Amino acid sequence: MRLSLIFVVCSCAWGPRVLAGDAAAARDTFWPQWRGPLMTGHAPHGDPPIEWSESKNIKWKVEIPGLGHATPIVWGDRVYIQTAIKTDRKVEPKKPAQQEPPPHGGRGRNWMGSVTPTHINEFTVLALDRRTGHTVWQRVLREELPHEGGHRDASQASNSPATDGEHIIAYFGSRGLYGLDMKGQVLWEKALGKMKTRRGFGEGSSPALHGDTVVVNWDHEDQSFIAAFDKTTGSQRWKVDRDEPTSWSTPHVVAVDGKRQVITSATNRIRSYDLTSGSVLWHTGGMTGNVIPSPVVAEGMAYFASGFRGSALIAVRYGKAQGDITGTSALAWTYEGKSTPYIPSTLLCNDALYFLGENKPILSCVDARTGQAHYTERLEGLQGVYASPVSANGRIYVTGKGGKTAVIQHGPEFKVLATNSLDDEFTASPAIVDKEIYLRGHKHLYCIAAE
Repeated sequence: MRLSLIFVVCSCAWGPRVLAGDAAAARDTFWPQWRGPLMTGHAPHGDPPIEWSESKNIKWKVEIPGLGHATPIVWGDRVYIQTAIKTDRKVEPKKPAQQEPPPHGGRGRNWMGSVTPTHINEFTVLALDRRTGHTVWQRVLREELPHEGGHRDASQASNSPATDGEHIIAYFGSRGLYGLDMKGQVLWEKALGKMKTRRGFGEGSSPALHGDTVVVNWDHEDQSFIAAFDKTTGSQRWKVDRDEPTSWSTPHVVAVDGKRQVITSATNRIRSYDLTSGSVLWHTGGMTGNVIPSPVVAEGMAYFASGFRGSALIAVRYGKAQGDITGTSALAWTYEGKSTPYIPSTLLCNDALYFLGENKPILSCVDARTGQAHYTERLEGLQGVYASPVSANGRIYVTGKGGKTAVIQHGPEFKVLATNSLDDEFTASPAIVDKEIYLRGHKHLYCIAAE
């Protein structure tokens, strides 16, 4: 492994309206983790533009080396982003050994859309200046040939980092879990093993950072587990085996009567674990196969969805949940409609839950308290959607792979406010902070703000 640090720009005259030291206020103001400050996709203090193009409302546009589908995170005057940089160092592939059939009914790896890795990758974290987009520091955490190539639409850096303004938790799955300070210095690292994902499709779950604890969910085709680590030292606090096939969903930490629990979504079971001990607090039936959407939580309700070869969407009153909650009043409602999301996570904006149908530009809105459907509408002009929707100031933002973003009015009535187009392909989910929306394309990172 090689560690490198490149300082390009280290000064910035611009400062955020909430200082990074004020952690409580900053957490709601910035975008510190996958799915934002509330882990719902909603930015409570955001107000980005409604309209943009390559020549309108682009504050800056910078090329990001390598490829990654990780959502950028934002804290203070910095944007942090993970990427995998394919080097020119080619490794001749070894002749594959005879493999035993994988568990959970898989058909082996390198099937259908998966690819075979051939080059050493640099697994890298970058810090960018929010004002200019210039690189402040760049840290290569590991250099190696990936043991799986991943799906043709995936990347080797699909996991998003997390921060609390003092630590950055960088996670590259099979390439390790890292604790960094805000200047990019590595404080600790943990090797967790090598994932054997379903059909070699790759990795994508992000870490959950809550207080002084980091939680990682490791569902794959060998022994799956969930584990908690000390954010300061990286020491393992607990590890619990899971009976689950590969999933890409990120855990969500919530509080009930002052006690923290970790909520997870997967194919066999939905489970909640005690954050302190790792013991299972409650569970119920799982989702469809290939669970990717992360649970979202607000107002005592947790929402779980998936949409591969089937449809599933349920709401759980997690404050009432104990043991096996199947058939109990802790299950608030089950959505009876179709077109639930395969890859994009759901968006919870105030009293409404939004989701895409599979990976298609078909947006549904339901009442978050009752599950009653408000509408299901096609977003004209958008191609397939892998990015999760986000919201701010009464607006919903849905970004398609082909470069178009539809801006929808929040509420029970469907109304398109704008459809914007950029010259890139988008798979990563947007991030919103203040009056800016950050869109990470396959080639560039855009900072969009009103001129």
